[in-house]
Amino acid sequence: MSALSHSLYVDSYREPATNEPAWLSRLRRQALARFEASGFPSPRDEEWRYTHVAPIERKLFTAATGSADTDAAEALIESCRIADAWSLVFVDGMFVPELSERHGLPAGVTLESLASLLALSEADGNAAWLEYGLERETESDRHGFLDFNTAFFTDGAVLRLEEGVALEKPVQLFFVSTRNDGRSTLRNLIRIGRNAEARVVETHVGPPETGYLGAVVNQIEVADNGGLNHYKLQLDGGRAYHFGGSYARVARDGRFGHHLLSLGGLLVRNEVHARLGHAAQTEMNGVFLSENRQHVDNHIRVDHDEPHGSSRVSYRGILEDRSRGVFQGRIVVHADAQKTDAEMNNRNLLLSDDAEIDTKPQLEIHADDVKCAHGVTIGQLDPDSVFYLESRGIDAATAREMLTFAFAAEIVERFGPLRERLRGLLLARFPNAQ
Repeated sequence: MSALSHSLYVDSYREPATNEPAWLSRLRRQALARFEASGFPSPRDEEWRYTHVAPIERKLFTAATGSADTDAAEALIESCRIADAWSLVFVDGMFVPELSERHGLPAGVTLESLASLLALSEADGNAAWLEYGLERETESDRHGFLDFNTAFFTDGAVLRLEEGVALEKPVQLFFVSTRNDGRSTLRNLIRIGRNAEARVVETHVGPPETGYLGAVVNQIEVADNGGLNHYKLQLDGGRAYHFGGSYARVARDGRFGHHLLSLGGLLVRNEVHARLGHAAQTEMNGVFLSENRQHVDNHIRVDHDEPHGSSRVSYRGILEDRSRGVFQGRIVVHADAQKTDAEMNNRNLLLSDDAEIDTKPQLEIHADDVKCAHGVTIGQLDPDSVFYLESRGIDAATAREMLTFAFAAEIVERFGPLRERLRGLLLARFPNAQ
C-alpha cells in the first residue's frame, strides 16, 4: 500500500467543528490511527482480492462545506422516491430537514440525524446508547474502509423503535450526491426493539456524469422477536465510487431481511454481514447489473452463533460489455449452532464475451447437526430460448432483453411490497422487455 493512500486523507483530517462527546473524539482518533497504519484495503487482503481501490487512493474526494444544493437534489430524489413513506434526506453528506418527511411518526420511534442526536445526547439521555452503537464494530468486520468511515463520518441517520412498535409505512433514507469530486461519509444506526417491526429503504443516487465517493455504513441491531426488512437501492451515477456496508446483529427469534438492487457506479463494494442468535433468521436477496467498465463487488457473511438459526442467500448478476462482477459469500456455522439450516446461491448471466465474474461461495461448518448447501452458475442466454421467442415474431434484441429481465425479476419478486417499484427501475434498463 503506497504512502499516497494514507497521506491524502490523513493529512486532510480535521477535528469536527461541533463539540462532539469526548468518547466519540476518542473513537475517531483510534480509527484514524488504524487507517494511517493500514490504509484502504488492497488485493493482498483475501476479502478484497478481486477489487482494487487505487482510483480512490490516488484522488482526494472532499466533504462538502456550507449549504446543500437542494435544487440539484430534488429531481434525483423524485426519480426514486417510494410513495407513502417517511424519509430522511442527506445531500452531499449533509442532512436536509426541509426535504425530509417525518410527519405522523408514532410514539416510540426516533427518526433523526445522528449529528443532531450527538449534539443533544448528554442532555436527553441518548449518550450511552449512541456510544454503544458506534463502538459495536467487531474484529471480523473491521477493515480500512470502516476505519475511514469512523474517522471521517459527518452525519447519518438514526432509526430507533421501542418495544412492540410496528411501522405501517417504510422509512426511506436518501443519500444524494451532486458535487464532482465530492465525498459523503455517513454512519447510520438502526435499532429495532423487542417485538418491533420496520422496513427501511436505503437509496443512493447521483448525476450520471459526476464523479464522487460515497462511504455509508449501517450498524443494525434487531432485538428478540424483532423484524427488519432492509432494501438497498444503489442507483449511483456511472462515474461514482461507492462503498456500502450493513452489519447486523439479530437476537433470539429475530428476523433480518436484506434486499439489494445495484444498478450504478463505476467501482462499487456492497457488504452485508449478519450475526444470528438463537432461532434467528435472515434472508438476503440481491440483483446487480453492470455495463461498460463497471466493477461491482458483493461481499456477504452470515455467522450462525447459536442453534436453530436459518439463512437464505440468493444473488444474481447480469454483466455486459467489459464489466466485472464479484460475489463472495461465506456462511459460518459456529460450534454451538446446532440445527442450523443455511443455503447460499449465486447465478450469473454474462451478456458479452468480455464480461467477467469472480464468484466464491463458502461454507465453514464447526457443528455436526446442520443442513447447509451452496451453489453457483455462470452462463449466457440460452440460444434455444432466444430462438423460441424469435419464432413467435419477436426480434433478437427484444428477445434477449425479455429473457434478461425475467432472470432479474425472479429475484425482485421476493422484494415484498417494493417489488412493483423495483420492477419499474429494471424496466427502465430493459425497456423492450415490457
